[in-house]
Amino acid sequence: FGSSTSPVLCIIPQLVLFLTAMSTVAEQLNLINSKVLALQTDIDDTKANYDESLDTIWMLLASMLVFFMHSGFSLLEAGSVRFKNTQNILAKNLIVVTIGFLCWYLIGYPLAFGAVDEPGKVSGGTNFLMIGFWNAKSTFRFWLFQGAFCATGGTIVSGAMAERTKLKGFGTFTVLMTSIIYPLVVYWIWSGYGFLNYTDDSGKQVSVIGPPFMDFAGSGVVHMVGGIGAICGAIIVGPRKDRWSESHANAFDAHSVPFCVLGTFFLWFGWYGFNPGSTGALHDADTAHTAGLVAVNTTLSPCVAGLLVFFLRAKVVQPKCLDVGGFCNGILAGLVAVTAACANIKPWESVIIGLVGGSLYQAGSMLLRRLKVDDVVDAFPVHGINGLWAVLALGLFGNPDEGIGGNGVLYGGDQLGTQLIGSIIIILWTGLLSVGILLPLHKLGMLRLSDTFQENGADIMEHSPAKAYNDNPAASKSGLEAASCPRGYQSDAIHAGKGEQGMPQRRLLVTDVIATYMTTATRRGWSTIRLPCLQLIAVG
Repeated sequence: FGSSTSPVLCIIPQLVLFLTAMSTVAEQLNLINSKVLALQTDIDDTKANYDESLDTIWMLLASMLVFFMHSGFSLLEAGSVRFKNTQNILAKNLIVVTIGFLCWYLIGYPLAFGAVDEPGKVSGGTNFLMIGFWNAKSTFRFWLFQGAFCATGGTIVSGAMAERTKLKGFGTFTVLMTSIIYPLVVYWIWSGYGFLNYTDDSGKQVSVIGPPFMDFAGSGVVHMVGGIGAICGAIIVGPRKDRWSESHANAFDAHSVPFCVLGTFFLWFGWYGFNPGSTGALHDADTAHTAGLVAVNTTLSPCVAGLLVFFLRAKVVQPKCLDVGGFCNGILAGLVAVTAACANIKPWESVIIGLVGGSLYQAGSMLLRRLKVDDVVDAFPVHGINGLWAVLALGLFGNPDEGIGGNGVLYGGDQLGTQLIGSIIIILWTGLLSVGILLPLHKLGMLRLSDTFQENGADIMEHSPAKAYNDNPAASKSGLEAASCPRGYQSDAIHAGKGEQGMPQRRLLVTDVIATYMTTATRRGWSTIRLPCLQLIAVG
């Protein structure tokens, strides 16, 4: 090399610097990459938590709306019975909810959704007492939502058998309805393992009949089961005393139409949890769009069904009068009719389904009267007949090309056969078990109230207080203090006439009214009662 510097030696330091810099860059890139991966993990975790939170909020809201429906059932049934049985029917509604949820906790949910390691096609068998829920905490919200559905089936039956059914007999039936009858139907259709809807080896949804049985929100699973139980109960327990006697034709009218209307609105409001909530989640756009479609269909069908029944009773069916109670039941019939298909049809199809549903309700209600079957709230025409129609409608409507899960025969689908056979299976199962439970109860004297109970009213005979409403006259708008009405001047709720139909009659002697005014005048001065006195003179 001599005294001159080699070119190679000159390059080496630069190469070392370059390699050092590259190592530093590589370390920086690795650090950036690890931070990006950590950030991506955080984003994924945040999204998962957000999705889980959103789904939980949605399902809890839907569960509360479905639970709120029981206040609607309570108002509707309380308004539909006579005044003297108001507390009794309300007690039955409370029993359905409390017993229903406990039975769902103990045995109902395990049979309905507790699939074992090698699941069968008939029933589940795990998660008793919520064992295993801690391994999948999202199950808690699912349990609550489905439990609210379970209690609904028993409530439907209570309305049909109102005013003549013993509490112990009805309670026994409720236990078995919410523990066995309803949960097994749920397993067959909604668990994903039952013989009416399961996944085959190729990953395709099928049933033992062919296509899987479809029921988005429970027209068949909930309403038809409750409706079949209702008609069995109404027939077996028999009609209320003197129900079909011409001399008592008006004695069985609903005692509070306002209660019926409020109950109907409460139920309709709760149905927006019943149907849209059946999406089970709401963290992606497709599911949100489905929920919106479901809500629209849940609005249109009851509108046309209610208006149709209102028109038929005003212009076609005797006595051709405006029937607000019929309007209410027509709305409920439309809601039941669209519940099965609400996610798989277009809005115009829901209108047709509602029209047919209203017609079927009216026909069913008239048929029960002709056959002298005493269904107090028309539970069978509303829930039973329209539950069946809803399931069959899903076999007729729903275009497969629309991408919303329809498979109707009107569009070349093959769904109708499965819907028909599946419905027959549900009817036979529910009917046979209901008869098998209710008939022995009736024979043992545990089901029907005695004629004395029915004449006097269950409220007076076995409830405390003896009346659902306080019938003491309250203070008037003029500011007078409440006066105590002597019991001798009041008529009881069990008297003939309007008292037997509805609110208790009150009879105040004029002297009692004058005495009240005089007492108040002494306390407050004559100027405070000048106008009330003039009103009293005018009334006199």
